[in-house]
Amino acid sequence: MMDIRAQFLDQVKGLGFQLTPDQSEQFDHYLKLLVSANRRTNLTALTEERDVYIKHFFDSLTVAKQVPIDAVGSLIDVGTGAGFPGIPLKIAFPGLRVVLLDSLRKRVDFLKDVIRELGLDQIEAIHGRAEAMAREGGYREQFDVAVARAVARLPVLAEFCLPFVRVGGWFVAMKGPEAEKELKEAEGALRKLGGGEVFRKGLSLPEGMGERRLLVVQKLSPTPSGYPRRPGVPAKQPLR
Repeated sequence: MMDIRAQFLDQVKGLGFQLTPDQSEQFDHYLKLLVSANRRTNLTALTEERDVYIKHFFDSLTVAKQVPIDAVGSLIDVGTGAGFPGIPLKIAFPGLRVVLLDSLRKRVDFLKDVIRELGLDQIEAIHGRAEAMAREGGYREQFDVAVARAVARLPVLAEFCLPFVRVGGWFVAMKGPEAEKELKEAEGALRKLGGGEVFRKGLSLPEGMGERRLLVVQKLSPTPSGYPRRPGVPAKQPLR
């Protein structure tokens, strides 16, 4: 019977790319670091090897199938948590410049440990709020892709993420089956923030481990200077 790591490598081939033995080792090391750190800091509810490989690692890599990854040079993962999807995407595509943004210091400290332990370069973990960081010149409209996974409902998430995206780039929201309802709520917000048409992609995780919806929005015009609003406001008063 094929072991979990071998199954994962085979599953990734179905996404249209392959991982090297060194990349496979990095994923295994990441898993061990995650499980070890999770005993001290609550990073994830999933610690079983198969769950992590499919629901975290494979799930993260599905982003690469929805945007022209060969044309993507930079990516910001907003509300990255334990590093998903940013670190798996960095491992799989080492040429990417990646920023991992999270508002909890303990998670950022863990991410810095992972970056060092895996020997990753052109990647940084930053402690901060999206609403504040997106107003800084070095981050505002500087990324080809902004991605977020299970952070907030779409009207709020759009205000967190689209200000980071350059015109012509993409905002990717990783969602569950409730995505269509959220999309209706977010139509006005997406327009106000510079977003265009939304491309939807439904997919099933391997081994029946869940249904996912990826919403991909291309940035058509600059985000008006009034957005994002000050920290806390987007969540309390979502754009319509």
